[in-house]
Amino acid sequence: MARRKKQPQSVHRKNISQIAEKLFMEKGIENTSMNDIANESGYSKASLYVYFKDKEELIAVLVLESMEKLYEYLSKAVNMQGDFYYRYLEICQALFQYHSEYPLYSRMALMNINIDFEGTDFLPEEKDTFRVGEKINELLWRFFREGIESGVLKRDINMAQTTFAMWGMLTGVIQLSFNKEEYINRMIHMQQKEFLDRSFKLLYKAISMEE
Repeated sequence: MARRKKQPQSVHRKNISQIAEKLFMEKGIENTSMNDIANESGYSKASLYVYFKDKEELIAVLVLESMEKLYEYLSKAVNMQGDFYYRYLEICQALFQYHSEYPLYSRMALMNINIDFEGTDFLPEEKDTFRVGEKINELLWRFFREGIESGVLKRDINMAQTTFAMWGMLTGVIQLSFNKEEYINRMIHMQQKEFLDRSFKLLYKAISMEE
């Protein structure tokens, strides 16, 4: 215990959050208690509350970390060398990678998020997550704007609507490919990769100049 006290607070928070993430994945968030996290991590329950106010703060920290990783993946895809369609597919693969690595948080990212930060009833991580989400929106907005200006995408598309719609459709079809993988294989005779490749191409055609 003395050795723990000498370590920075950030180290303890990281240790605890990693154990919490493991348990959330195994048991689900609702079925994981702070007692479970304390028992698994080797910290006393009282020690947990020194580093985290409650389970909600733990969740907020993990969601923020996953969103920062998503921004990293998408930024890398957007800034790759290659034509517009190639980079579009890289964005799709970045989203797939995110959903594969963070299935729990990717589902949460599709749910309602806090956008009211006028008062004090929010966690700092929630505000940071919102800011990362806005950075992601701006990244995709600039990408689609480039497609319009270069003549690759239709000029009459609404930028804000297209960004949100493509985000929703891409994340939705990726989530569907995980949730209904066996059904898709049985009913339309496609493996997950083929289903996604065709779906990504179909969505692209909806906004591209290609006939």
